[in-house]
Amino acid sequence: MAAIHDIDAVVLDVLGTLVDEPGGLRSAIREAVPASDEATVEDLLGLWLRHGEREQRRIGRGRRPYVPTETLDAEAARMVADRADVTDPATVTRLATAGQRLSPWADSVAGVEQLARQLPVFGLSNAGRTTLLRLGARAGLRWHRALSGETVRAYKPAPEVYRLAIDAAGCPPERVLMVAAHAWDLRGARAVGMRTAYVHRPAGDPPTGRDRFDGHFDGMGGLVAALTRG
Repeated sequence: MAAIHDIDAVVLDVLGTLVDEPGGLRSAIREAVPASDEATVEDLLGLWLRHGEREQRRIGRGRRPYVPTETLDAEAARMVADRADVTDPATVTRLATAGQRLSPWADSVAGVEQLARQLPVFGLSNAGRTTLLRLGARAGLRWHRALSGETVRAYKPAPEVYRLAIDAAGCPPERVLMVAAHAWDLRGARAVGMRTAYVHRPAGDPPTGRDRFDGHFDGMGGLVAALTRG
């Protein structure tokens, strides 16, 4: 991949891009419902993920007032518990905070550290402020600043979330690189003028043939190399 030139700041999506969201939730469900077989775990995981995606879309369309991901996760945990007949309050409470204990992908910590030696690095996430704080600390992600959509009471791909990062970077959008494993996220960033780079992750949303991003990478190592050359 060729170098990416003229970048003054890097903005990294967090959920799915730097940390393994599906894997972490899957592990938490197994812990909460230890007798479940793999098919049941996948069914419960799908229930959780669909709820979060659906409610974020409803909020984006003005059909529900904004609530942070901590609220959506608590709702999803209750749905999973009800489906699996889990009645222990402590188990449900722990399950509700599973999104705060997600593990980083193998190349995330080193990749963020290497980027941060050269450029301002921001984490930009739909995760609520509390979740984002705890995720970064647990995973060891040493960005310069973490930004949550909760600040503007919106979820990506709402343009105000990306503008939050542009304002924090203090430079024109065309000099800010948005990095994500989700093509829908990069389309939102591109719509407000940001540069874009796709990083492949197993549970991401890959680009289509119509997408025109500035870079496509198999992992953080390729991204770091491209920015170093730039």
